[in-house]
Amino acid sequence: QVQLVESGGGLVQAGGSLRLSCAASGRTFTRYTMGWFRQAPGKEREFVAGISWSGGATDYADSVKGRFTISRDNAKNTVYLQMNSLKPEDTAVYYCAADYWNPVVTTKSNDYEYWGQGTQVTVSS
Repeated sequence: QVQLVESGGGLVQAGGSLRLSCAASGRTFTRYTMGWFRQAPGKEREFVAGISWSGGATDYADSVKGRFTISRDNAKNTVYLQMNSLKPEDTAVYYCAADYWNPVVTTKSNDYEYWGQGTQVTVSS
């Protein structure tokens, strides 16, 4: 299995930027499709972005397209989420997730077997 630890969350003003990191340890990182999800208070967890094993394929929720960028550094076993032009509605706990041995980037949370503990992102207006 793989262990995931997120970092980089915090408080930022609307229009600002944050970069989240997710460090993975355990099984071979390159065998995992990686995703970022978020959950706001009173709402269901939702897909934000995903990236394939090699980084050659990515997918984004419509709400973050053009503002967020997912990337991975397989040499460092780390996946990133660069978040620009943040809005108050981006406020949520952000979770990193790993989907083992799936070459397709999936948006379904049930497809991801491993999850981090989450990191809080708060965007003030």
